Amino acid sequence: MGTIIDLTIEHDNPQPILTEAIERLKRYEKRFSANDSSSELMAVNLQAGKKWVQVHPELFELIEIGKRQSLAKDSHLNIAIGPLIQTWRIGFSDAKVPSQTAINHCLSLISPENILLNQEQGQVYLAKEGMKIDLGCLAKGYIADLIVKYLKEVGVNAALINLGGNLVTFGKASNHSDQLWRIGIQNPTKPRNQSLIILKICDQSVVTSGVYERSLTQSQKTYHHIFNPQTGYPIETSVVSLTIVSKQSIDGEIWTTRLFGHTPQQILATVDALPDISAIVITNTGEVYYSPELKKYIA
Repeated sequence: MGTIIDLTIEHDNPQPILTEAIERLKRYEKRFSANDSSSELMAVNLQAGKKWVQVHPELFELIEIGKRQSLAKDSHLNIAIGPLIQTWRIGFSDAKVPSQTAINHCLSLISPENILLNQEQGQVYLAKEGMKIDLGCLAKGYIADLIVKYLKEVGVNAALINLGGNLVTFGKASNHSDQLWRIGIQNPTKPRNQSLIILKICDQSVVTSGVYERSLTQSQKTYHHIFNPQTGYPIETSVVSLTIVSKQSIDGEIWTTRLFGHTPQQILATVDALPDISAIVITNTGEVYYSPELKKYIA
C-alpha cells in the first residue's frame, strides 16, 4: 500500500485477529491497487475501450462512490486521473515532468463520465482505450472502514488503525486518563513524526493530505503529487496540509481530495455545512485554521 501500517488492538487473544487483519489488508491491496499489474482494478484498466469487466462487489462500490464524487461540482477528486498519475510518476524513482503534448493526451482520457457502470451485473467499462482508474485518493479510507467493521465483529474492545496519514480509532484509549486517543498532525515544515497539533479523539477518523508527502524537483522547481484534473499539473494552492476529522474514514478521503486546492475559508465553509465532519487547514505561511468544534479537542 506504499506506506507503513500500524495496527493496535485491545483483546484477550489479539494475535489471530491481527493475523487475519493483515491478510485482509493484503487482499484489499490486491483488489484496489493501481500500481500492481495483476490487481483486480488493473483488470478493468487493461480492458479500457475493449470490454466490460466483472468486479468484486467491494471494488464496484468504491468505483461507484469515486465516480459520483468525481462528478460533483467544484470537486478536485477524479478517479479517472490514472493516466496523469502514471505519466508524472511522482513518488516513484522514474518521476519526471512530462511534455505538454503528453499532458494534453492524458487530459483527453480522464473524464469520469467515461467510467460506465452496470449495477445489475456488477460490471465496469472504461469507454476509451488508455483510460485508467486510480483509487489512491479513496482506497485507504474505504479499507480502514472495512478493517474497523471486522475488528468490531470479532469483539475487539478498542483499536487504533494507522494506514499512513489515515488513522481510525474506536473504543477507549486505556493509556490516557481521559481515555481519548492522541493523534499528531504533521508539521509540514519539519521532518516526519514532528507534530504541529495533537488531536484528542475517540470513535473517529483523521485523514490528512499534504503537498509535503511526495514531490519531484526538476530545474529548480518542485512539483507535488496532488494534481489539478483541469490543467494536468499539480494544484497551485497556499494550503500545504488539509486534515478531515469524520466518523467514517472514507469521508475523510473524499473531502481532503475534493477540497484540496480551495482556500482555507472555502474549505471551512464547505465542511461547516456537512454533518459530523471537521477540518484543520495549514497554509504555506504557517497559518492554522480549524472548525470551531475542534477547539476543545486540540491539545
